Amino acid sequence: LGLTAAMISGLMVMGSSAASYADVTSENNVEAIEVLESVGIMIGDESGNFNPDQNVTRNEMAVVMANLMEYNVASYKDTSPFTDVPSWAEPYVAACWTNGITAGYSDTIYGGSDTVTTAQAALMLMKALGYFQYASDFGSDWQLATTRQGNNIDLFIGVDSGVEEAMTRNDVAQLVLNTLEAGTVEASTDGSISIGDVTINTNVTYNFVTSNQSYANAVSEDKSTSNTTDARQSIVELGEQLYMGDLELEENAIDDFGRPSRTWTYDGQEIGTYAKKALLQESYTDDVTGEDMYDLLGTSIVRDDDYSLVVYVDGAEYTAPAGNSYSNFTKTNFTRNNDATLDNTGLGVLTEVYVDTETEEITVAIINTYLAQATSDYNSTRETLTVKVYDSANGISKTLELEDFPYIEDVQEDDFMLVTWADESANRSDKEVKSVSDVEVLTDATVTRFSANGTKVTSMTVDGTKYDSAEQLYYEAGTLDDYDEGNLTDKTYNIYLDPYGNAIGAELYSGDDQYVFITGYDLNGSNIANQTADANAYLHRWHHGYH
Repeated sequence: LGLTAAMISGLMVMGSSAASYADVTSENNVEAIEVLESVGIMIGDESGNFNPDQNVTRNEMAVVMANLMEYNVASYKDTSPFTDVPSWAEPYVAACWTNGITAGYSDTIYGGSDTVTTAQAALMLMKALGYFQYASDFGSDWQLATTRQGNNIDLFIGVDSGVEEAMTRNDVAQLVLNTLEAGTVEASTDGSISIGDVTINTNVTYNFVTSNQSYANAVSEDKSTSNTTDARQSIVELGEQLYMGDLELEENAIDDFGRPSRTWTYDGQEIGTYAKKALLQESYTDDVTGEDMYDLLGTSIVRDDDYSLVVYVDGAEYTAPAGNSYSNFTKTNFTRNNDATLDNTGLGVLTEVYVDTETEEITVAIINTYLAQATSDYNSTRETLTVKVYDSANGISKTLELEDFPYIEDVQEDDFMLVTWADESANRSDKEVKSVSDVEVLTDATVTRFSANGTKVTSMTVDGTKYDSAEQLYYEAGTLDDYDEGNLTDKTYNIYLDPYGNAIGAELYSGDDQYVFITGYDLNGSNIANQTADANAYLHRWHHGYH
């Protein structure tokens, strides 16, 4: 939550997107993080980090809820009944308490420094949707009731923490995004029963809030199915209620790599396009065979002619070569006995398989990672960096812009990085770089063992760790070709690794080898005996990077 003094006072500096967070990776809930940042619900700290693995406290969750509900926090200052809430959090907690979003452990104790559990956070969010307005809603176990209702409305999709576990910022972001996509409700009862000072409402029901206004289709086009007068009207999701159409979601998008995706926009500006995780069946980073696809999809899908298949390679649609090769990436080759590697898959190549059972579509996105090298220093005037992408032995030049890749600002000439690129054209000149990341380098690495296939080295062992050669190993690939036992294991190398730990580049170590050349000598005794010789010699330094 990055609760610095500046942020608490409302002077929150918004980044261009969560992609600029140094500590956010594709393993995190990037879609949720970016959307919530764009609308000001959750942002990073002053160091440019989102801290996705950091646990969230109950005080911090009150800040999230107040930002979500757009409360005028300043107007709630000093109205909280709790005595254990610090001054920075007090107006946020007060706003949530006043509006029935949260409660304390007692009349005076909030427990704000405790980590918020999934059940606690979900209850706050479902109250924002309109659920749990009456004590009778909880039954005998509030956590069970919360979990049951959360599952009913798909609130926990993509959330990894258990019901009673502390939530991380990464999981809170996903839970809040799910809530923005959930329908708001209104409670109704058919009466109440009073027993002494206790009033029990009977037959509590919750019905979706609906509208026939255009804003009610901004996040979802789901319609009411009730038999009342609102039948077929659009359900008002929380994101629609709060932003009145300014926050929009396009469900049927395709991203640059061909993956079925969702596109979010806010105030007319695109936030980003994100692959649909719910449709992802499997990710491979090695050879994919026809047998693998058969085992993954099953006979019912593979043999169903209604299911279509489309394969993309770095964003370009794949067309099977002529002939009946078992390596063609086609449904006919998805058989239980086909152990041939399918076209364009391989070690270090990300192959993602998506299945949409509603549209009966199979989408395969094949995404290569390439090693790239800066051919000049970052140009601060133009805010650009020129790199050579090694998709072949010679590579191809690409220009990166700072507004797309904040990473490049500190890059100097000859620095290495990893990139992905994509375009609907298969022509590599048309490809646009889509991601840039650090590359791990094994510097001055001594190879103790290796394996080879013909003249191509397929793996190397360095300090007891085996590194396989990636499919896209092009940079100085000749360094490892035409080997023999002596010249491969007697020298040291810089070995560049792809995101999956495979070698994607290798070069002789650019250090200084020193040699003493004897130009002449003179022995004063027998050539057979060990003697001390007078010699003329000179020292020679050979720098591998320039020979």
